[in-house]
Amino acid sequence: MARLLEGKVAIITGGGRGLGKVYCLRMAEEGAKIVAADILESEAQEVAREIKTKGGAAIAIKADVTSAADTQRMADKAVQEFGRIDVLVNNAAIWYGVGKKMFWELSSEEWDQVLQVNVKGAWLCCKAVFPQMKKQGKGKIINVSSETVFAPTVGYSHYVTSKAAVLGITRCFAGELGPFGICVNTIAPGLTLTEASRSTRPNLDKYDVSTIPLGRLGGPEDVVGAVLFFASDHSDFISGQTLLIDGARRVI
Repeated sequence: MARLLEGKVAIITGGGRGLGKVYCLRMAEEGAKIVAADILESEAQEVAREIKTKGGAAIAIKADVTSAADTQRMADKAVQEFGRIDVLVNNAAIWYGVGKKMFWELSSEEWDQVLQVNVKGAWLCCKAVFPQMKKQGKGKIINVSSETVFAPTVGYSHYVTSKAAVLGITRCFAGELGPFGICVNTIAPGLTLTEASRSTRPNLDKYDVSTIPLGRLGGPEDVVGAVLFFASDHSDFISGQTLLIDGARRVI
């Protein structure tokens, strides 16, 4: 039986740890050749080593997604190594360690840093992969937003604003890139059991799940399936969409 992503080349930003690492490993299992891009080069290298140990193909690259030079080098390296770019997962973002603050308590530096990585980073990565995807006449871009955009989330305005902007990027870029055969979609996970979420919510294991009909928080395994679907040929006529992955949580 053919694997879902057999022969495809996928760039995953923030691929060195957390959900990004999970995306890399699972996409490799489905046959994709992986470019694990992360500002933490050693962690990306470890992910690439793990994939290769299991018989897959992968490279690691250090990339600051706020740098046009880094994102261009990332795309160039993917083409140099594997000959094409089929999938971009814009996963890199600032969430780990984000403290709860009211908007008037945030410094300009905190606001700018989150918007730079979470919004400008996604834009620059899309710009970097576009020429190759255009040349191929096909490509998949998967942006990562957050359920917090749809909820009255208090104390994380810089993060929520950045993830709302990702929805705008998806809608606009889907329209601009559709004529070139490139699909752009977004996943919006709810609060997920990851190291990053635990860093922002120390009592995560005691989280009140009464508003989630499925009765639990999601884990990485609950999110990765949507990424695989949007990366695959099964989603070739789906673009500009946002998929909430939150267990049908009731937003009050």
